[in-house]
Amino acid sequence: MLDKTFDPAAVERKRYERWEASGAFKPTGEGAPFSVMMPPPNVTGSLHIGHALNMTLQDVLTRWRRMQGRKTLWQPGTDHAGIATQMVVERQLAAQNMTRHNFGRDEFIDKVWEWKAESGGTITRQLRRLGASPDWSRERFTMDEGLSRAVVKVFVQLHRDGLLYRDKRLVNWDPKLHTAISDLEVEQRPTKGNLWHLRYPIEGESDRYIVVATTRPETMLGDVAVAVHPDDERYKDIIGKHVILPLVGRRIPIVGDEYADPETGSGAVKITPAHDFNDFEVGKRHSLPLINVMDRNAAIIDDESVPERFRGLDRYDARKKVVAEFEELGLLDKVEPHDQTLPTGDRSGVAVEPWLTDQWYVDAPKLAIEATRAVEDGRTKFVPSNWTKTYYEWMRNIQPWCVSRQIWWGHRIPAWYDVDGNVFVEETEDEALAAARALHGRDVELKRDDDVLDTWFSSGLWPFSTLGWPDKTKELETFYPTDVLITGFDIIFFWVARMMMMGLYVMKEVPFRTVYIHALVRDERGQKMSKSKGNVIDPLSLVDKFGTDALRYTLVSMAGQGRDVKLGESRVEGGRNFATKLWNATRFCLMNECRPVAGFDPSKVQGTTAKWIVGETALAAARASQALEEFRFDQAALALYQFAWGTFCDWWLELAKPMLAGDDVAARDETRAVTAWVLQQLLALLNPVMPFVTEELYDALVGTESTLLTAPWPVVSDRLVDQAAKTEIDWLIRLIELVRSARSDMNVPVSAKPPLLLVGANDAARVRLDRYQPILQRLARISEATVAAAVPAGSIQLVLDEATVVLPIADLIDVAAERVRLEKEVSKLVAEIGKMDQKLGNASFVERAPEEVVDELRERRSDADAARSKLEDALKMLAAA
Repeated sequence: MLDKTFDPAAVERKRYERWEASGAFKPTGEGAPFSVMMPPPNVTGSLHIGHALNMTLQDVLTRWRRMQGRKTLWQPGTDHAGIATQMVVERQLAAQNMTRHNFGRDEFIDKVWEWKAESGGTITRQLRRLGASPDWSRERFTMDEGLSRAVVKVFVQLHRDGLLYRDKRLVNWDPKLHTAISDLEVEQRPTKGNLWHLRYPIEGESDRYIVVATTRPETMLGDVAVAVHPDDERYKDIIGKHVILPLVGRRIPIVGDEYADPETGSGAVKITPAHDFNDFEVGKRHSLPLINVMDRNAAIIDDESVPERFRGLDRYDARKKVVAEFEELGLLDKVEPHDQTLPTGDRSGVAVEPWLTDQWYVDAPKLAIEATRAVEDGRTKFVPSNWTKTYYEWMRNIQPWCVSRQIWWGHRIPAWYDVDGNVFVEETEDEALAAARALHGRDVELKRDDDVLDTWFSSGLWPFSTLGWPDKTKELETFYPTDVLITGFDIIFFWVARMMMMGLYVMKEVPFRTVYIHALVRDERGQKMSKSKGNVIDPLSLVDKFGTDALRYTLVSMAGQGRDVKLGESRVEGGRNFATKLWNATRFCLMNECRPVAGFDPSKVQGTTAKWIVGETALAAARASQALEEFRFDQAALALYQFAWGTFCDWWLELAKPMLAGDDVAARDETRAVTAWVLQQLLALLNPVMPFVTEELYDALVGTESTLLTAPWPVVSDRLVDQAAKTEIDWLIRLIELVRSARSDMNVPVSAKPPLLLVGANDAARVRLDRYQPILQRLARISEATVAAAVPAGSIQLVLDEATVVLPIADLIDVAAERVRLEKEVSKLVAEIGKMDQKLGNASFVERAPEEVVDELRERRSDADAARSKLEDALKMLAAA
C-alpha cells in the first residue's frame, strides 16, 4: 500500500537511478525515428530557471514520443564554453598568485581538463534531478575527440571553398580578457554620460567650424572624415571640402553620406572607421583610411599617427586630456548630459572597445542564402511562426562571422604560417608542412596560429557532429535531420542560424524540421529576473520544497506559445497540490481494490457512468495528443489537469463510490475494473509531464516492475465515446454544478438541504431525475429532486436546457440581508473597476509604466469585472425570489 502522503524526495532519486540503469533512455523503439538535440549547456553552468523550462519541454516531447513507440533519441552534451571555462581556471590560479603564463599553453590546457573532470558535470547532475531522460550513454562534449575532428574538417573545407578567410575588421574587443567576443557576450548597460560637441575648423575658411557630437572624445584622434547628409541644405556647400582635425593637424574630408541624420545633434558626425561599427561601413563606402589609435588594453598606441603627449594613456585618461585641450583652444562648443548604453563584456565587466584587428571570418552572407531559403520553402518551420520574421531580419542583414578568439581553451585554429606570412590551412601539421614544401620546394619552419575558434563554431556543427560525422554512422543515417529543436529566442541568431548554415553546407539538409521557441520565465509580477532585483528563482530550491513533478507541471502548464511564463512559489505549490491529489486518488482506488483486470475491454462496459468515463478518457487522450503534436504544451497540461482533477477525481470517483460500496457484485466489479483502467491511462498520459509521481503510482497499481518509460501511450478510439451516456452524465454534472454555484452565491448554509424542483422538464430529464436521485441528494446537498408544475414563492430559478431548476431558499437565508451584502460587493467592485479604468485610460501612465505593471492591472481589471458580473447575476436571482 502507498504511504499516506507523497514524499517527492523519497521517490525521485530511486526512480531516476532505476530508469538510467535500465537503459530505457536509449533509442530502442521500433517506430519511425524521432530526434531532439539538447542545446548544450556550458560545462561551467548550473541549472537556472530558463534551463528548467527548456529541458522540461524537451523531456516531455522525448518521453511522449518514446511511449508512442518511436525510435527516440534525445542527444545530450555540454559546451566547452571557451572564455567562461578559462576564466574559472584562471581565477583558481589567481588564488595561488599565479596566471596561465606561469605554466605555458599545453600545461594550462591540462589544468582545464583536470577542472572539467572534477567540477564540469554539475549541470548534467542537476538535469538528472529535473527528471531529464536523454541517452546519457551518448553524452558528447564540444572538445571531445570526435567533435574536435569535425571542427577541423569543416574549418579546412570552408577555407578551401573560399568561405572562410582572414581579414582586418572591427570586432567587439574585451580589453581585460584580451580577446574578441560575440555580440551575445556583450551587455548593453544603461549609464549616464556626456555628449561633447566639438568644433572642427573648415580648411581655408577662417572662423568657420563644423560641430560634431560624440560620447567618446578620445576616438577623435583616429578621425578620418566628417559626414553630413547629402540633402542637408546647411552643409551642401562644404561637401568635398576638408577640415583640419584639431590636436592632430590631420587634413580630413567632409563627405556626404545618408548615415548622418540631419535631425540629430548638429547633423554632422565624425567618422572613425577603426573604432566604430557604423563608421567602418561609412569608411568602406568612401574608401577612407583605417587609423587605429588604441592597443589591446584600450590605451592610446605608441605610434607617430598620434601626438606624443597622448601615447600610452588609458582611454579614459585620454578622454579627459582631449576634452581639456579642446576647451583650452576654444573648440569645445558645449557639453550635455547624455543617457546611453555602454557595451560591456558580460564576463569581464569592462567596456568593450570596437577594435580593428586581424581575425578569421566565415562568409556568413553567402551561407545565409540557402539557410534563409530553407525556412522560406518550409523545410524548417518556426513555432510560434512570428519568430520567422526575426530569423529573416537577421539572416538578410547578416555580417561576416568572426570565428577567432584570443584565448587558449578551445579548438585551436588549424592554420600554420611561414616566416613570409603565407598561411597553410590543413587538418594536421604534417599536411601543412607538406603544403609549405610544395610551395617553397624545400622544408620550412611553420608556426601555428595561436587563436582558438568561437564556441558557436563547434556548437554550430552539433546536430551532425554528435551523431558521428564525418564518419558515415548508423546514427547519422537514422536521426539526421532531427525533428525538433527547442530553444530560447535570444540565440536564434547565434546558434539556430549557425546550425542552419552549417547543416546545409556540410550535410546538404536542414538540421531540424521544427524550431520551437519557448518564452522567457519572469517572476510572478511579470518582471524579468535579475540578481540586482533579487527576484531570481532557483529551480532546485523549488524542487527541494515542492518536488520535481510540481515544478515540471507548473512550467509546462504555463508554457503558452508567445506568452512569457510568470512564475512564483504559489504556482509551484499548486503543482504540488495536483501531485498530492493524484496520490490520494490512487490510494482511494487501491483501498477499494481497483486493480487492472487482464483482458479488460473498455468497449464492453455496461453501466452508463462507466461508459461515460471510458469516453471521457478517450477524449482526454485525444486532446493531449493533439496539443503535443501542435507544441501546445500548456493546452496538453490543461486537458490532463481537467480530466485528472475534475473528471476523474471530482466526478467519477464520487459517482463510483455507491457502486464500490454497494451489494451489486457485477456493478462493483465493473466499477473496479473501469477505475483501474482509467487510472492506468491517466498515469500514462501524465507521465511525460510528471514522471516521478506517475511512475510510483503506476508501480503500486500494476504491482510489477514494469515502467511507464516504455509503456504505450494511450491510443483510445473515439468509438469508445458513447454519446447517449455522455449526454446523460454531462446533464447530471451540469445540474449539480448549477445547484452548488447557486448555493455558494446565495450563502446557503452547508447544513441546509432545500428541495430541488424541475419545472418544464421533458421525459428524458424526468427519467434522469429519478435515476440519479441518491447522487443528487448527496452531491448537490438537497433533500429531494422532483418535477413541479410551477415555481413556488421564495425560490431562485436557474436554466438547464429546456427546464427551469428551482431552489426554494426563502426559509434558509435572510433574503433582504443577502441582497444588501451583494449590492455592497457590487458597488465596491464597480468603484475598483472605475479606478483601474482611469489609470488604463491615462496614455501617459500606459506609456511610462513597466509593461508587466500594465499587464497586471489589465488582468486585475478583467478578474474584477468577471466577479461583478457573477454578483449581479446572483442579485437577479434574488430579485426573482
